[in-house]
Formats: sequence, C-alpha cells, structure tokens
Amino acid sequence: MYTAQDHQRMYTQSKALLSGAALPAAELMQQLQEVILYADWRYYVENDPALADAEYDQLFARLKKLELDHPDLQSADSPTQRVAYGISERLPTVGHLVPMLSLDNTYNAEDLTDWARRCAALVPGEEIVFCVEPKYDGASISLIYEQGKLVRAATRGDGVYGEEITNNVKQIRSIPLQAGFTKDQVQQIEIRGEVVIHKDTFATLNKQRAAEGQAPLANPRNAASGTLRMLDPNEVAKRKLSAILYHISDYALEPQAVRPAALGTHFDSLQWLYQLGFPSPVKELKTFRSIDEVIAYCADFEQRRDDLPYEIDGLVIKINSIDQQERMGMTAHHPRWAVAYKFKARQATSKLRSVEFQVGRTGSVTPVAKIDAVNIGGAMVSSISLFNEDVVREKDIHIGDTVLVERAGDVIPYIVKPLAEMRDGSEQAIVFPTHCPVCGEQLEKPEEEAVWRCINIACAAQVVERMIHFCSKDAMDVRGMGESNVNKFFELGLLRTVPDLYRIDWSRVAQLEGFKEKSIANLQAAIEASKKQPLNRVIFGLGIRHVGETTAKNLARTVSHLRDFYQWDEEQLKQLDDVGPKVAASITHFFASPENRHMIDLLEESGVNLVNHHRQESQSDSAFSGKTFLFTGTLSQMKRSEAEAKAEAVGGVILGGVSSKLNYLVVGEDAGSKLEKAKKLGTVSILTEQEFIDMIG
Repeated sequence: MYTAQDHQRMYTQSKALLSGAALPAAELMQQLQEVILYADWRYYVENDPALADAEYDQLFARLKKLELDHPDLQSADSPTQRVAYGISERLPTVGHLVPMLSLDNTYNAEDLTDWARRCAALVPGEEIVFCVEPKYDGASISLIYEQGKLVRAATRGDGVYGEEITNNVKQIRSIPLQAGFTKDQVQQIEIRGEVVIHKDTFATLNKQRAAEGQAPLANPRNAASGTLRMLDPNEVAKRKLSAILYHISDYALEPQAVRPAALGTHFDSLQWLYQLGFPSPVKELKTFRSIDEVIAYCADFEQRRDDLPYEIDGLVIKINSIDQQERMGMTAHHPRWAVAYKFKARQATSKLRSVEFQVGRTGSVTPVAKIDAVNIGGAMVSSISLFNEDVVREKDIHIGDTVLVERAGDVIPYIVKPLAEMRDGSEQAIVFPTHCPVCGEQLEKPEEEAVWRCINIACAAQVVERMIHFCSKDAMDVRGMGESNVNKFFELGLLRTVPDLYRIDWSRVAQLEGFKEKSIANLQAAIEASKKQPLNRVIFGLGIRHVGETTAKNLARTVSHLRDFYQWDEEQLKQLDDVGPKVAASITHFFASPENRHMIDLLEESGVNLVNHHRQESQSDSAFSGKTFLFTGTLSQMKRSEAEAKAEAVGGVILGGVSSKLNYLVVGEDAGSKLEKAKKLGTVSILTEQEFIDMIG
C-alpha cells in the first residue's frame, strides 16, 4: 500500500504537523487525515507504530478541532467519523449479499486427504493449488463497500441474515472507512472476516475489569462477539478490537469493466486487499500444490499456534483458483472448496480445591470440581463437571489433586486424570452426600442409573432449573427470561412454579433495578407469545425425563389434548415411535402425578395452548400418513428443518435414529453411519434428496 517514498513522506509530514505547521484549513485537514490513516495502518495492521500515543492524540485532536471550525470541509471518511455518538435502540437485521456458510471440519490427515479427493473429482484432470491461512477464533463479520466507502457491516447471524453493526465496526481502526476499489472499477464489494482481540489487549481488559470489581470476560471470542453487539459504539471503542479480512464473497464492476487480475485467485485477492490497506493474513498465507504438503504444514503450524498475537483454533484450507471454486459450488451448509482443519484439544494442569454438588431439573446431583482458574485455549476455566460418582471413582480423583484439564473440541472442559505422582498425602477422598444439598431430602440412586437423585419435586433447585428449561429457546422460547432473570425472580418470590410465569406481579418488577418500561413490555410480550406455542413445545418444556424434542413431536401428534395422556398406559406408549420401556415409564409417572396435573390445569387457565391443532388424523388420506422419516448428511436444496416439516406436512413422522420402525432414510451429501446401518437392516427405503422431493410432490 505504501512505498518507501510514502513512508518517508509520512514521517516528514507528521513531524511538520506536530511542530504546528500553518497551512490553509483544507490542505491542513487533508494532511492530518493522511498521517492519521497512515498511523492507524502502521499500528493496527502492521503492528509497528509510527507515532507515539501522545503524538497521535495531538494530531487527532487538531483534526477534530479543525472540523468543528470548518464543518463544510469535513468528509464522511475522516478518521474522526469513527467516533459514534448516541446509543442504538436495537440492532436491525439485514440480508447478506451471499450467504455466510459454515465450514466443514477435518481433524486429521485422512480427513484432509478425503476432502482433497472430493475436490479433484469436481474438476477432473485439472491441477489444484491449495491456499492455507489461520482459522481465527473471533466473531465473523461481513463488510460492504460502495464506490470505495464502507456503507454496511453485519454479523454472521444465521448465515442468511445478520445484525447490522456498521457504527460499531467503525470503531475498529484496522478496518478502512474508504479504500481504492474504484481504481479497479469495482462499484460494490462484500468482504468477509473475523473480529478478534489481541491476546495482550484481552489480558489488560480483564485486569481492568478485576480492578473495577467486574467479572472477567470468558475468552477473546466471546468478548469480541459481545462487544460487536453493544448498543453504545463508544463502549465498543474502549475494547480496542482488531479485525482480519480473509475472503471476498461478492463484487460488482463498472459496466464493460474487466475483472481485475487479482480476483483470479484467493491468494492474489488477499494480497490485493492488503495493498488497499486491509488487515488480511498475508504473512501467514501459504500455497501448496499437494495435499501432503498441506498436511505437513498443518502439523508444523499447530506446534507454533501460540506464536500468533491472536487466538486461533485451526487452519482453513481453500482451493486457490476462484474459477475452480465457482465450479465446485457449495452445499446448503458449507462451500465444497474450503475446509477447516481443527487443532487438537488444549490441555493444562491445575489444582482441584473443592467439589460442589449441584441439583438439576430432574433431581440429578452432579459433582462440580472447583479448580484454580487456568487459561485453556483462550478461556479461563475454574469449574468442571465430574458427571457422576462412577466417573470420580473410576478416575480416582481426590480433592487436592493436581489434575490434567482439557477442553474437548476447544469448548467443554473436563478432567482427563489426576497426576497421582504429584500427591503429597494431604489429598482427600470426594465424599458424596446422602441428602440433597438444597432441600435436605434423602437421595436415591436407582440400580440402573449412575447418578444420585433428589426425588423431592418441590426442591428449590429443581424448580428453578425446570423454569429455566421451560423458558428456553427450544421449548417455550420466552425471550428475556433466561437463567439470570429466573434466578432473580425466584429469589424475590416472583416465581415459585412454572405457571407463575403467567401470573407475575409486574408492579414489583418495575421497582427492580435494570427493568424499565420498554424491557418490561418486551418481556410481557414474549410471555404472551409463548401461550401460542404448539403442543410439542409445551410437552418438551414440561421437562419430562427422557423426552427430547423429537419424542415430544411424536407424542404431540397422537393426541388432541395434553390431558389425553392421563388415560394412556405404558403399553400404549411403547407402540409410538422412539418410545421404549424407560421413556414410557417416565411419561406415565409424570402424568399420574397430582402435582403435575395441577400444574397443567394452571397453565391452561393462564391461556397456554394444550391442544394439538394439527393432529395426525388430518393426514389420514395421505399415502405417507404414519410413515417414518429420517434425514442424514447435508441437503443441498433446503435446510434439514424444512425437509422434516415437509415430511410432517404429508402425515410423516420424524424419527431420531435408524431402527426397524424406519420407513425412509433421506440421504444428503457426506452421509455417515446412519446410511450404513440402514443398509444393513435391509428394510429401509433409502432416498436421495431429489427422490424425496419428487415422492412427496
């Protein structure tokens, strides 16, 4: 972007401006803008500051004052315009020009070899060049520039629509507000990237929060994602976010213009972005002509992943030729021409200080290890589930042990093992309670289970967890009534049972800190909307043991009203798909309980829908009424949820796995073990996606 002469000119120009050079206002403003943009590029993109912080602040303040004195000379792309004023009421939803798809994951050399073989089959006889870059662990963004100006920024969202965060992204100084796209006759361009936080910046941020009595941020990825969604851009600016731009997803040229040569390959396109002032990963970008070279590079890079200033969780391998990318195309889930190579789980050692016992919504008592906080792959870990007594005994874990901790898939932490050789004799055995740590009732452990349970359904811990589950996204989807608010309302006596959700004293809520008129109105609207949820969501929300979302759907379609289950016995239930003896026993036990029947009465009195408006008999004339379906692999023409809805619309039933009850297995791309199991059964009709569509019409 800058030549040797440019560097010298910027140096000379900055010194003159710092010494107070007197120039006409328009020329002075132009020079100040040039030097500040150059300083931003050196600091945020090159990580090589050209000015001291005090010098930068002096020039920035001078430009700001000039613009206040001469508002007619201020330009929209001035560095001062990054500073936003006012707080947004909400983040509107916007559509991406091209869907932001996820990447398929690989974990070993065999996976990469298989992917390369599939790519080669899509462009037979052609040479393939692979381009490799780091997989940054941050928050995905999409930027749109028109006539060289940044006009819109958005989060990934669901891949088709994202949240519009333009004002917040303008606070990221590594992202240019303008770029020289028009020189290459590019009218509009959409660029993808990742917002990240420098490791040192993240550490400093957590130190500041600790000094202010605030809880530390969990990891750089969550910190970046949460910051982008802040409603006050000035607060965003304080977080000092950075960005890496790594993909051009779409562009439009001037009429009759020829595509720039740089847009012929992925490697050249990122070099082009870098020359235009964007923070693209050119220093880590590598190309290879064989997948074996890629595999060797991945193994080497994993050993030095910590050398980078940002957290990464793997590498991304892409087909370099844009023409080949376009011909390979994409599935509904991921591009065929790119894949992620995920690094192995991260490990660390720590000291196990104590064990707490937590009670879940079904009464299960889970031991939770409290360890000295340790950073594992960018996340601070201090609490780890030990699952159950059998796991503790099998691994021989003691309080006081030095333990090896790992984050499975870079997400869920667990204790791999204690380091027995480091024991000094002071360690203590973990003693499991005989009575509930919350309500004091005696615990029970059924012979066929590994967990101890509190059977007191009035236990406060179970009540709270049941309410959290009832309000969750996959159940009644009560937005705003998450774990924090449920706990707060329970402690204040505003909620004691699930039906209390529909009888909240809002005059008391209005007196609570953080609950203003608008937030209360939103919560009331969400609770009111939940009354209209379909019966299957109500059944799932009730939290019946062993009843997941799929089983809840199968149960809902068999009755006209929820109370119909009062008359069902275990034998009737076992005739249903996905309902075995254990599930049937749990369902009959739930609906036989007087307390649960009273809860159901109160829910209906509050207006909650307990009726199945789309009972299966309505499709009794369909050829597929009662036929069972299962989908596996990646579908290319629709999402799996859409396909399941189409099957249900013609009377079909969705199963959770392959069994003798399955009629149709619909197979998408990269189908796995379900397909093999169905073939072995020999009784299942196996369909392609197109055959399924043709069959149901």
